[in-house]
Parts: sequence; structure tokens; C-alpha cells
Amino acid sequence: MSSIFDKIPSELPTEVFEDIISHQGVRIERILSHGHTSPESGWYDQEEHEWVLVLKGAGTVEFEDGSSVTLEPGEYLNIPAHTRHKVSWTDPNQVTLWLAVFY
Repeated sequence: MSSIFDKIPSELPTEVFEDIISHQGVRIERILSHGHTSPESGWYDQEEHEWVLVLKGAGTVEFEDGSSVTLEPGEYLNIPAHTRHKVSWTDPNQVTLWLAVFY
């Protein structure tokens, strides 16, 4: 048995992306952020849909159209494929734990 809360480092010099499972067009990923944001150089433009849930901490997802959504623990968001987006803020005072499902 494993826990999504296992092995969370107290310091994160870089954002951590870990696949939990990948099978037949579905991938579940754990993401750990601590004040990290997406690279300034561009937007995520993914082939698959992404459902994302914040389990700990907080983060803001910004969209190319200028809108944004800040997620706190328990809040989730579905991002359709090819919706250009990026993470513009994560909590600098604690680790933000995201669960992302790509389908």
C-alpha cells in the first residue's frame, strides 16, 4: 500500500512530477510545487484533457484568454485538451500537492 502523502521532501529546489500510473490512455501524476511556476517561455498545450486536484497547499492556473483559477485543498479543475494554460503561482510557504489525471 502507498499514500499520496508519502515521501514529500521538506525542500524542493525544483518542481517534482511523478507518474503514479499510466494505462490505456489514462495517466495519473503527482506534482509537488513550493513557490514554483510554469516556465515564462510559453503555455502548456496538451494533446489530452487534464483533470487536476489540489490536495495540499494552493496554486493558480492561468489561461491564455487572461482568466485564472486559484485552487485550494479539495478543489479541482478540468482543462480540455489544447486549452493553453500555465501555473502562475503556488504557495511559497508550504508544499502544494497536485493530483493530475490526463485522459
